[in-house]
Amino acid sequence: MGASNPALPVPGVKQVVADYFTLTKPKVQLLLLLTTITTMYVAGDPSIGLVAVAVIGGFLSAGGAGAFNHWYDRDIDEAMARTATRPIPAGRISPRAALVYAFGLQVASFVILTVGANLLSAFLALAGFVWYTLIYTVWLKRRSPQNIVIGGAAGAVPPLVGWAAVTGSVAPAALYLFAIIFYWTPPHFWALSLLMKSEYERVGVPMMPVVHGEQETRRQIVLYTLLLTFLTLLPFVFGFFGVLYAVVAAGLGAVFITLAIRLQREADRASALKTYLFSLSYLAALFVAMVLDAQL
Repeated sequence: MGASNPALPVPGVKQVVADYFTLTKPKVQLLLLLTTITTMYVAGDPSIGLVAVAVIGGFLSAGGAGAFNHWYDRDIDEAMARTATRPIPAGRISPRAALVYAFGLQVASFVILTVGANLLSAFLALAGFVWYTLIYTVWLKRRSPQNIVIGGAAGAVPPLVGWAAVTGSVAPAALYLFAIIFYWTPPHFWALSLLMKSEYERVGVPMMPVVHGEQETRRQIVLYTLLLTFLTLLPFVFGFFGVLYAVVAAGLGAVFITLAIRLQREADRASALKTYLFSLSYLAALFVAMVLDAQL
């Protein structure tokens, strides 16, 4: 009779807290929360309390979506070296507990935003949650190379939540901010997917480089970056922002386009990594420029 498998060690309190925090995808959330906060100061002059409510509500909603993603993708996470140590595939958190946690966070978000801000901001956050969980994670991620293009709308919702929290409505300027993040998402994520192509291929996730090849992915990055740069200048053209924003947007766009073209020509991992990392700072700098322009 073979020896029984040794029992897994019971995780300590710090490990449990860290694992549940990991389920919320905090690194991804930093940029989302920055766009929420900056949008609020573009929309008006919110109190610190209102900003805190929007940040907490937004964090809980996006965190719930992240936890759902961890739950649904636990099979492919287990198969990829990069994600095999995540709480669910590693066995530190049960799938059922993660799913309950995901919906619990969203319920808490809806209550906090409704009470502390308004019903519109709560429903917008809920819409982002539903879009990320059902449209992106369940429907598109494993079925279509357009998963990021369509599913990316969920990541563009935070500015709408922030604007609605301050004004109680969604103005055309807020829709422009939504569109900017929507068109920023494909070149940002496709640059990352070039670095992770082999892992996506192994688990059967149809990301752009897997389905259409790296050359086409790099071409699409250039096209979307050109479109994004044009789109970021429209708020200036229509008078939503002034010269300061326009100069920053044009400068950031020029750098992004240069990196995208270099990535297309050189086709190496170093160029993909540079493009991906710059895309993070690009969006942060662009939204900070909006606040400076609006406040000066």
